Amino acid sequence: MDYGALKAVHQAAVGLSITGFVARGFGSLRDAAWVRSGAAKTAPHIVDTVLLASAIALAWTLRLDPLHTPWLLAKIVGLVAYIGLGTVALRAGRPIAVRASAWVAALAVVGWIVSVAITKDPWGVLALVER
Repeated sequence: MDYGALKAVHQAAVGLSITGFVARGFGSLRDAAWVRSGAAKTAPHIVDTVLLASAIALAWTLRLDPLHTPWLLAKIVGLVAYIGLGTVALRAGRPIAVRASAWVAALAVVGWIVSVAITKDPWGVLALVER
């Protein structure tokens, strides 16, 4: 697969993943039954597998090493934070205020990750703030 197609697949997976997380977050916070359905539990894994595979393929194609590419390392660190916050946000049994706060924080982190990808700066949108 050429670079352009790989990038398009990655970007589409990013959009689907974020949209799905927003929807599942709203549904989870409203205790919607559909959030517990098989499709709602399986689809994110499929989308995120495509997302991760395309990310690895892009890094491989571009010969990017996260240890020598600060913006890529920043995205990986952000991804770990996003996964942790998302897990707290979507797991039932925690107080709604904790889940809602984790969901908003996860959305902020994913927004920052996207800004890092666009700017190729490890600070992302935060680079606009005078340091």
